[in-house]
Amino acid sequence: MITGAAVLACVLLAGLAVFQVLLAAGRPLGRFAWGGQHDVLPRGLRVGSAVSVVLYALFAVVILQAAGLLAVLPAAVADIGIWVLTGYFALGILLNGISRSRPERFVMTPLVLLLAACCLVTALA
Repeated sequence: MITGAAVLACVLLAGLAVFQVLLAAGRPLGRFAWGGQHDVLPRGLRVGSAVSVVLYALFAVVILQAAGLLAVLPAAVADIGIWVLTGYFALGILLNGISRSRPERFVMTPLVLLLAACCLVTALA
């Protein structure tokens, strides 16, 4: 179950990374992210999307190591990091849930809920 949760989290993060690359490239998908105020993101938010891709890769490493599928970080980093990610995604449920953007609420809230659940399952292992 732990491996499945970690792999699912990484698949979701990979999907989000592709989405963020599309946003950074100027695709008109902004209604699903960053508060949904812009169809095409302004430069600053595009940079934020590009940075998100790097963060998602780091998140995946933490998740995989916490699940025992990877060993590249100090153990304490993964042990604490998985709880930080669980809290981060739990906060994301609230923040996406109150977004003014209906598309963001209905797409990102359940996605972040799944990420939080996967991280929690992994953290409790």
